[in-house]
Amino acid sequence: MLPQKKIEESVEYWILNSREKLETMRELYNRKRYADSLYYGHMILEMVLKAMVVQKSRKPAPHIHNLSRLVELSEADLGEREMDLLAKVNRFNLESRYPNEKLEFYKICTKSFADGFYEAISNLYKKLCQKAKLKK
Repeated sequence: MLPQKKIEESVEYWILNSREKLETMRELYNRKRYADSLYYGHMILEMVLKAMVVQKSRKPAPHIHNLSRLVELSEADLGEREMDLLAKVNRFNLESRYPNEKLEFYKICTKSFADGFYEAISNLYKKLCQKAKLKK
């Protein structure tokens, strides 16, 4: 278990980084770089969930990227639609990193595809910050 000061520092680290990545996600989206924007969408959700895991467990955040698993560890109470969204967003982490998947991912990341996730990711991020009583 971490001492309270380390918990607070770790939570602050994850939240500050998530806010920075949120701005990057928005900028990329506005520049029509939809695949990269969605990748950053995964990152902001991962980071806020890691902050929640640290709050709950009082331990350092795990070195994982699976959003569904982070929800379990944080014990966040999310609905089926939110969990479904996280399962879909999980794919953006892998599909935007590896050459074979990356090319296919870039091909499907049209504006209409990104539109379907951009607002949902932003809204879920805000909700998670509220659940954790974190400034968004």
